[in-house]
Amino acid sequence: MKTETVFADANLFLRYLTDDIPEQADRVEALLRRAAGGEARLVTTALVIAEIVWTLESHYRLPRADIQDKALAILGTPGLVVEDSDLLLQGISWYAAKNVDFIDAFNAAWMLKHGVKRAATFDQTHFRRFEGIEAEEPA
Repeated sequence: MKTETVFADANLFLRYLTDDIPEQADRVEALLRRAAGGEARLVTTALVIAEIVWTLESHYRLPRADIQDKALAILGTPGLVVEDSDLLLQGISWYAAKNVDFIDAFNAAWMLKHGVKRAATFDQTHFRRFEGIEAEEPA
């Protein structure tokens, strides 16, 4: 029997991580168990992780360390394939350690992986916290 591939949306992880709707959190837990057991293959994207980080930060007002722990738990979920997981791991680490926006941290990780050393931005504060990246306003 072929294992079905299923896209996992941000709201699934948010229900599970916050348990704010216990019945839905239980259903997500059952899905995660099926994936861990090889009955389903879950996939998600970097944008889903970004949405989770943003929601935990803005709506649930969790501290960065808690958000980092939750994001790392998602990335380590058995049976879940996350696009660009290497960049997400670096990004979530920098998000917490350097006190920068998660998207900026992810983009800095992407830049360094791809050999891009200059960022054109009007918000240079965060990019200047990354070694190996020059941030400047466009001329």
